[in-house]
Amino acid sequence: MSDKQSEINRSGDGITAKRFADLILDIGTFLLASGAHSGRVNSNIKRIALTWGFNVNLHPSFKGLLVTVQNTRDEHDSITLFKESPAHVVHLEVLTRVSHLSWKVYEQGLTIDETEQAFCEIKEMPHYNPWLVSLVVGFSCAGLCLFAMGDWLNAIVVWLAAFVGSLIRFKVAAMNFNSMISIGLAAFVTTIITGLGSINGIGGHPEAAMATAVLYLIPGVPLINSVIDLIEGYLTSAVNRCLFAGFILLCIAAGMMLSITLLGIDNFNL
Repeated sequence: MSDKQSEINRSGDGITAKRFADLILDIGTFLLASGAHSGRVNSNIKRIALTWGFNVNLHPSFKGLLVTVQNTRDEHDSITLFKESPAHVVHLEVLTRVSHLSWKVYEQGLTIDETEQAFCEIKEMPHYNPWLVSLVVGFSCAGLCLFAMGDWLNAIVVWLAAFVGSLIRFKVAAMNFNSMISIGLAAFVTTIITGLGSINGIGGHPEAAMATAVLYLIPGVPLINSVIDLIEGYLTSAVNRCLFAGFILLCIAAGMMLSITLLGIDNFNL
């Protein structure tokens, strides 16, 4: 073993399995809530574990993370713990920074105190600005409307509908309501706006506006992570993510159906 590697391994001296388990549970559940797939959580945590001399077995699920930690320096120092993940809010910068932190631990031999401090700083990162996100969401849905053969008037209606719907989703979520309620309500309001555009004859293809305005609610991250987990063998997590994404789609459909029924729209030329 090289002198550098020996120095790195010594950075784990004095760390108990309990303290290490608490740290990786904090990191792992935060990664899951921020949109990481199970393989990414596994690689980041095991990179740190290898550096500090721990054997780790992980069992990630959509709801939380189960870990078993064994201290390679003391065969009697082992522990199994579970922690629920916080509310799922996609934040891709968190994934990047945690990955960088795990590599710094591996390559520079950070101590657990330094790692805990760095991770606390990551956790305190502000979320994306809801107004800015809603603005960009509106433009993206408007662009999709144009791709779907809608005209510029349809695109303007879509921008307004997606912008307002996205803001409502953020506001309802900030009140700590269930995420499905915020998604269903956002779909309802978005479709109400595009439906009013259809009733008032705004644009040449109002059906394109109604079909594309709600696409910002499609659960892309859970669906992609479900496929990745399935490929990598995390079957339980893959099924959980798939069911979660499916229920989101159901909430979107319910919100759209309710608004269309209230407006009395029954003729589509899709």
